[in-house]
Amino acid sequence: MPMKFVPDNTNIPFVSFRFIAFGLTLLLTLGSLALLATRGLNLGVDFRGGLTIESEFKTAPKLDELRSQMDELGVGQSALTEFGSPRNILIRLPLPEPQGDDAAVQKVVAKVSSELKDNYPGVTIRRVESVSGKVSGELIQKGITAVLLSMLAVAVFTWFRFEWYFGISTVVALIHDIIVTLGFFALTQLEFDLNVIAAILTIVGYSLNDKVVIDDRIRENMRKFRKMDMGSLIDQSVNETLPRTVMTTVTILIALLVLLFLGPDVIFGFTAAMVLGIFVGTYSSVFVSSSLLLTMGVTPDKAAADAIRGEGTAEERAKARKAAERGRV
Repeated sequence: MPMKFVPDNTNIPFVSFRFIAFGLTLLLTLGSLALLATRGLNLGVDFRGGLTIESEFKTAPKLDELRSQMDELGVGQSALTEFGSPRNILIRLPLPEPQGDDAAVQKVVAKVSSELKDNYPGVTIRRVESVSGKVSGELIQKGITAVLLSMLAVAVFTWFRFEWYFGISTVVALIHDIIVTLGFFALTQLEFDLNVIAAILTIVGYSLNDKVVIDDRIRENMRKFRKMDMGSLIDQSVNETLPRTVMTTVTILIALLVLLFLGPDVIFGFTAAMVLGIFVGTYSSVFVSSSLLLTMGVTPDKAAADAIRGEGTAEERAKARKAAERGRV
């Protein structure tokens, strides 16, 4: 017998929780913005520029002692960050002058490696990355542009695919998803690099897909049940799509959790962002995006009027006109 995560005839009153959900959403959004303003993001070498050396120690070193040893080398002020575990340390250094000189970079790496091996037997240099200031500035600009363009594309798509109010509710929920993800990175101080930007864009795509499925069912039911109360209609639509939502979320989380605990450290930030994004995206789809329609005063009669006026597909407009002729609108 197949497993069912959601029993048949499930009828959860999602709309009745909308004020709690709106309050929690506002709290998470404001809290994330406050964290971004006070703690900021732990930008990786992709965005800051400089030299990053990932070292794995046999036993966790004392960061104050390690920082003093690095500063005494005369290679610039160092910044140390635990990466994954107390034994894995990211050492960030400014790029040696002249920037772009590979020989100078290799000289610094060799100097740091020698110092570490002399003071910490068994230490391993796992990764070395260097990015110039010019390249890091371009990456910041392109990363921000990518996220903004994705949001604009989502707004345009939902506006033309559905009605304008679906577009507004979807974009508001997506903005919440992105801000909460950024707030998580500000709170944990996990390294924020291009991998995380890729995760955010993936979260936008996943969350959009989830919201479109629910919005499509809401719109279908709005044109099928002209006289139904909007709150009941939203509850029915979300419950009808709930098995698909839960199954998709669970299957994706299984793969992500395996990567989170068993995957390489280099994609830890990406995987952590994805796991959080799946939870936040599902929450905003079920509790926030759909309930915003009720808050905006959308009703089944409005959807029918939109269809007759010319919004929606030709088939939907024809069905709406026939319904109007029969006195259902």
